[in-house]
Amino acid sequence: MSYSRFMIPALAVLLAGCSEDPSSSAQVPTPEKSFGKKLQTQLVMAQPGDVIEIPEGFYELDRSLTLSVDGVTIRGAGMDKTILSFKNQVAGAEGMMVTASDFTLEDLAIEDTKGDSIKINQAKNIVIRRVRSEWTNGPSTENGSYGFYPVMTENTLIEDSVVIGASDAGIYVGQSYNVVIRNNRAEYNVAGYEIENTIGADVYNNVATNNTGGVLIFNMPYLTQPGHSTRIYNNEIYSNNTENFAPKGTAVASVPAGSGILINSNDNVEIFGNNLKDNDTANIIVSSLLTADYQEEYKVSDNFDPFPEGIFIYDNTYSGGGTSPGRLELKALKVAQFGLTGRLPDILWDGVVNPKKLADGKAPVDTILCINDAAAGFINVDASNDFKGISTDKSPHNCQMQKMAAIDLGFLDSQQKSTLSTLESSDNTSKEG
Repeated sequence: MSYSRFMIPALAVLLAGCSEDPSSSAQVPTPEKSFGKKLQTQLVMAQPGDVIEIPEGFYELDRSLTLSVDGVTIRGAGMDKTILSFKNQVAGAEGMMVTASDFTLEDLAIEDTKGDSIKINQAKNIVIRRVRSEWTNGPSTENGSYGFYPVMTENTLIEDSVVIGASDAGIYVGQSYNVVIRNNRAEYNVAGYEIENTIGADVYNNVATNNTGGVLIFNMPYLTQPGHSTRIYNNEIYSNNTENFAPKGTAVASVPAGSGILINSNDNVEIFGNNLKDNDTANIIVSSLLTADYQEEYKVSDNFDPFPEGIFIYDNTYSGGGTSPGRLELKALKVAQFGLTGRLPDILWDGVVNPKKLADGKAPVDTILCINDAAAGFINVDASNDFKGISTDKSPHNCQMQKMAAIDLGFLDSQQKSTLSTLESSDNTSKEG
């Protein structure tokens, strides 16, 4: 259902921000300096079930917005019609900070925030729909870190949205449970999409292009939980070759430009049905924290498992890529193995395995990495053995793994039923009148 077709007058709180030309019935959007104060007052006074509607217009805000009331929807007139600009922000780190469950944000844009566009912390049942987050000056280390930044959430849906210019990740979900990211576009971010230390995520029908890395599935030490069980499917992931502009010391600062999908120290990742092309380092990279150049900033803790396992790659299409790797050691690898005019293969594995799981000196590769893509090139750089056994033999990885079930966001069913009930009630009242 497309909620934008309907109006809910009983719940709507309309905010001023447009002036009307007396010679025309059309409203002309105008900036309003006091808008931020009015909107923040609405957020403070909101009650569960309220829908705060923001009309078409360009609104200048100079400080962060905050929401701590459960069950609130914030709705604009469209991601290119209702624009909240934080270009002159003087207070607060985020554009919007939400610490509330059952929250929906839809049909608006947030531009040029000092820090993250939208941060949502420790909440359940979150929907971000048809929202644009953008830093309008293009890729820059000075841009905010994250476009959408739900952390420690449960049941999160991000769909039909656009994120441009984040200096860390455009669409990020961290330390969370049950995530669906679908039908979005991420462009000119360091990481287009990043799933970090999250349990249960489906990432599908998205576009990732012109980022440093298209889709990142990470586990990092010293966080509240290890992540696992992510499906990446039916995405368009191409030409992610933008030079890395992340601030030094951040987790994504070492991501090589030209990474299509990058898995780092995460388990049970299923990659299928994607179109991967022209990512200049490799279309898919599977690596351990031990080879990811995080030795200084992210030392491996005693209880952290740095070894990626349960990676199943199948039914993808590939073209181009691998011609200009984004790090010196990878450039050297390309030249040494494939010559000046060659290219790194589609799938690059660092070959780092858990020494405790070796049997007769060999790793059980069928529990680590299975590849059912006949046309995909492959290289194991054998980093565990100081790169002594580099191999392009894919046959040991011709194996199967159990496929994972889809993520169930059951709260959406009850949300839609509630909306339909409200609409039917409003319709009946109108007919009675």
